Amino acid sequence: MRIILMGPPGAGKGTQAKRLVDKFGMAHLSSGDIFRAEKAGGSALGQKLAEYMNAGQLVPDEIVVEIMAKAITSCDSPAGLLLDGFPRTVAQAEALDAQLDQAGKSLDGVVVITADEDEIVERITGRRSCSDCGKVYHVKYLRPQNDNLCDKCNVQLVQRADDTEGVIRQRLAAYNLQTEPVIAYYRGRPNVQTLFVNGTQPPDNVTADLVQGLEQLKTEM
Repeated sequence: MRIILMGPPGAGKGTQAKRLVDKFGMAHLSSGDIFRAEKAGGSALGQKLAEYMNAGQLVPDEIVVEIMAKAITSCDSPAGLLLDGFPRTVAQAEALDAQLDQAGKSLDGVVVITADEDEIVERITGRRSCSDCGKVYHVKYLRPQNDNLCDKCNVQLVQRADDTEGVIRQRLAAYNLQTEPVIAYYRGRPNVQTLFVNGTQPPDNVTADLVQGLEQLKTEM
């Protein structure tokens, strides 16, 4: 299977990606990891990428797509791959499909983890972390034994500067603006299945629904 995993910030995409990779044995292709590796590798593509990133400029779609298409086509995992963080726009999706079609490696499905916006805001604004060990707590769902102190380090827990409601709602608005057209694009592709899973359930329930949906997809391929 070649699957795209999508979901808004705070929907639990990172947790579920790891679980799906462990369950199905797929390669996990994260756009952030791939960009960092390409940049560090010093290839011609990596050098172009570094020029834009070091200058603080937006990397053009053609370079982004070329790097991701290279990673996808060179992935030889027999169980397939899980693509995370890409494509982010319809233009990227169209260009990616064109390159993959040429390589005979088209995508099979798009998995979308959905979540209520207010639920996401509550999840993220309630996060607190230890500045020493990095352990993450939540003011409602995972409280420390002593109020606002790390159980392990006994130091004051802190909230990330960007874990505020205003910043989160801006990120959600940007996600919806970019991603909803991408989902609509893939739903219009005849050979690409689309799976929606409610991410506001307990994590184990989300995993169960994802696994069931992907197992069904495998039988239909």
